[in-house]
Amino acid sequence: MNTRAMKTKVLLVDDDVELAGMLQIYLEREGFEVKTVHDGGLGIAEALHGHHDIAVLDVMMPGKTGIDVLVQIRAHGAMPVLMLTAKGDDADRIVGLELGADDYVPKPCSPRELTARIRAILRRSAAVESSSSSSPIIIDALSIWSEQRRAEWAGKPLELTSTEFNLLEVLTRNAGRVVSKAELSEQALGRPLARFDRSIDVHISSIRRKLEPLPDGRTRILAVINKGYQFIRE
Repeated sequence: MNTRAMKTKVLLVDDDVELAGMLQIYLEREGFEVKTVHDGGLGIAEALHGHHDIAVLDVMMPGKTGIDVLVQIRAHGAMPVLMLTAKGDDADRIVGLELGADDYVPKPCSPRELTARIRAILRRSAAVESSSSSSPIIIDALSIWSEQRRAEWAGKPLELTSTEFNLLEVLTRNAGRVVSKAELSEQALGRPLARFDRSIDVHISSIRRKLEPLPDGRTRILAVINKGYQFIRE
């Protein structure tokens, strides 16, 4: 019997051949199995049929962009997605997050940072975590099974990205208490909160749209200015 652990499969989609090659070499040295393609069309085909564990997508590519690839991935499943965005281009980052990206790294990026971000996403996306309980979290019409990474609202599945699931789990485990953005970043994104980082705000906005409001019309996830977010029970 082969006891060697299966390698994590990374799909890298970037039209910068030199950068992609450098990143691939580094990731492979870190123990990942990497498939690299250089245009969005091939990226879509690989994402939908290649059985990868995570996709790393460059936003700016000729023809089919990284956003186009992301849209196709989200239309067919919840594979974690990390976006490579132009440094300082908040618009691309926000659009990517709103469409379901789990995180982003500004370009030019170091292979070390990219590897750390990939590991953080995968660590938080693991099906079973030592801290998880087999009992579901149940709050009003919401049920969350941590080990299965499954959530339902009123008995119907909630379609959440990996990061959205992480954030909702942290908030519901702390229902009624304000959770700081720093805590949410550490526990849900697996990294320290960066200055001016709006990732959490965008993800929370997406989660809110997927949950019915409270009977009085308020959102179930309350923003507390300069403090963080709070999940509200009925």
